[in-house]
Amino acid sequence: MQAPKNAFRLAIASPGARIGLWLGLADSYAAELCATAGFDWLLIDGEHGPNDLRSILTALQAIAPYPAEPVVRLPHGDPTLIKQVLEIGATTLLIPMVESGAQAEMLARATRYPPEGTRGVGSGLARSSRWSAYSAYLNEANDCVSLLVQVETLAGLAQLDAIAAVDGVDGVFIGPADLAASMGYRGQPGHDAVRAAIERAIEDILRAGKAPGILATDEALARRYIELGARFVAVGVDATLLAQATRALAARYAGSTANRTADY
Repeated sequence: MQAPKNAFRLAIASPGARIGLWLGLADSYAAELCATAGFDWLLIDGEHGPNDLRSILTALQAIAPYPAEPVVRLPHGDPTLIKQVLEIGATTLLIPMVESGAQAEMLARATRYPPEGTRGVGSGLARSSRWSAYSAYLNEANDCVSLLVQVETLAGLAQLDAIAAVDGVDGVFIGPADLAASMGYRGQPGHDAVRAAIERAIEDILRAGKAPGILATDEALARRYIELGARFVAVGVDATLLAQATRALAARYAGSTANRTADY
C-alpha cells in the first residue's frame, strides 16, 4: 500500500485560494463537525489552543474521513515535537515565529528523513506509516510532508526572502495579530500600516515561488488578500464563531427572565 500524496501541498502549489477554518476548541467532536462544513482545510491549533499530542491525534482521526485537509500548528519548532506529530499522522505542519533562513532550514530538515533531513526513524510504531502498512513509507515520506512557516514579526519580515528561499518550505503564513503587535499596533491587525506590510509580504512570497497564507476573520480583508494571490486563507475560528453565536442568541432573549423570581 502506497502512502497518499499530500493533497494540501499539491493544492497550494497552484494559483487560487483554499479556504480554511481555525480549530481552537481542542475537541475532536467539534473538529469532526467542522470537517463537514465544506472548508478546504482545517488548522488544529497547538500554539494558542489547549491541544496536546493526544488531542491532536484524536482531531486528526476525526477529520480523516472528510475532504478537508488537516494542518497542525505546533507551539514551537522543536525537532522532537515535530517528529512526534509526524508520527501520529500529521502531514502538513505550520510552525510559528520563524525569523531567519537558518531557522527555516532547520525546520525543513526536521521534517525529512536522512540524508535530506534529521527526522528520527521509527515508523514501524507510527500511525504515519499505518504501522508499516505503507510498505515503502520511509522512501515516500519526505515527499508526503508539507512545511508551512509562520512569519509574524518585523524581524521575520526583514528575512522573508531568505526564509521563502529555503528548499522544503512550501508556504509562508503571515501572522497578522503578532505582526500588528510587533509593529506597535497591538490588537489592530487591520491597521493600514499592517495591511500594507502584509500585502507586500504576499507579493514577495509569490515572487519567491512559494504559497502565501494568512488568517483573516474580517471578510473584506480576507477577500483582499485572496485577490492579491494568497493561496491558503483561514476565514474563521471555531471558538470565536461559537462565542459570537451563543452570545447573539442569548442577547435576543435578554430581559425576558430578568424580573422573574424563583417559585420555590
